[in-house]
Amino acid sequence: MPRLSDTMEEGVIVEWHKKEGDKIQVGDVLAEVETDKATMDLESYWDGVLLKILAPKGQAIPVEGLIAVIGEEGEDVEKILAEAQSTPPATESKSAEKAPAASETASVPTKPSAPEHAPAIQASEESGRIKASPLARKMASERGIDLQLIQGSGEGGRIVKRDIENYTPAPAAPVAGSIVATEAYEDKPLSQMRKTIARRLSESKFTAPHFYLTMEIDMSRAVEARKSMNKISPVKISFNDLIIKATAAALHQNPDVNVSWMGDKLRYYKHIHIGVAVAIDEGLVVPVVRFADQKSLSQIAGEVRELGDKARERKLQPEEFQGNTFTISNLGMFGIEEFTAIINPPDACILAVGAIKEKAVAKDGEIKVAHLMKVTLSCDHRAVDGAVGSRFLKTLKELLEEPVRLLV
Repeated sequence: MPRLSDTMEEGVIVEWHKKEGDKIQVGDVLAEVETDKATMDLESYWDGVLLKILAPKGQAIPVEGLIAVIGEEGEDVEKILAEAQSTPPATESKSAEKAPAASETASVPTKPSAPEHAPAIQASEESGRIKASPLARKMASERGIDLQLIQGSGEGGRIVKRDIENYTPAPAAPVAGSIVATEAYEDKPLSQMRKTIARRLSESKFTAPHFYLTMEIDMSRAVEARKSMNKISPVKISFNDLIIKATAAALHQNPDVNVSWMGDKLRYYKHIHIGVAVAIDEGLVVPVVRFADQKSLSQIAGEVRELGDKARERKLQPEEFQGNTFTISNLGMFGIEEFTAIINPPDACILAVGAIKEKAVAKDGEIKVAHLMKVTLSCDHRAVDGAVGSRFLKTLKELLEEPVRLLV
């Protein structure tokens, strides 16, 4: 299993495109692999014959774990595996599924031919009482199930664990005015992306000391400027595109925010690569607009749209979601007025953008309607101090409240 992204620790085979016995050439697509960022094609690095598939569909394999054997036709697969001194690793989740719970293990008989979870029946149960394993009785008691209503599938009609799990009570006639409902839930295995999101954000939140700076920005002139721009722009410009452009310009003027904490040093970036958080079904991905300060608004708009489509289709390439120096997370389109975001490593800051709301404000002694937007800057206090973050937000506010500055 190759490392297909910088944060990948394991991959899941989504689909094999070759079968055992097929002839393989360098560059042939062997399979589709789900990583923490995208579903990607796995190409062969060798010529030969696909002798053995070791990783079934749906199984998580760690990076550098064996997934298949490619060799010459007729070669001894077992010999090759012995030489590799490795076997396909079983993931923790799979092992956990196969391992019985402590209470189940205690009730499994030592006799090999006995059914799983079917303990020896006590003498009193053989003579008239309902035949059921202790585990089945315990589960039935916890769930309020009458054992007399269950047909056992174990040896001799014994009720076992699976009978309790598969039991569906007959619907009762509803009483007038009563509520008929059942408790239910569904467990879904974590995707590679969700595992990585959980790990990386936990590391960020509990390693980097976060502090937050919130500022309200009057977007009234930006609203008018966007209308004018879209009359001539080849690509529709969104408010998010304006924010990306203004953020890039503010970073250019405040380079102390465009940094990363490296443990024993601070890394100051000369380039400005802005990550733009995109929500997809599996979680959150952050495609990167590279050299954002050097691009026009229409270039940014076109690139963000293209990257967003790729992200939702899980078609982003590694170079398209790596290298960010600053990140923007915008939930304004969902009506969220204000929130805080967790820093996206290796950045030192992330900007959380809320919705633009019409509100009455006092201007020049008069009450007027303004389009107001709140932004919150999350900062890693190891790398960025409050005054540094505040100067950045002040610059961003000036640029968005006078958007003509972005064109100069």
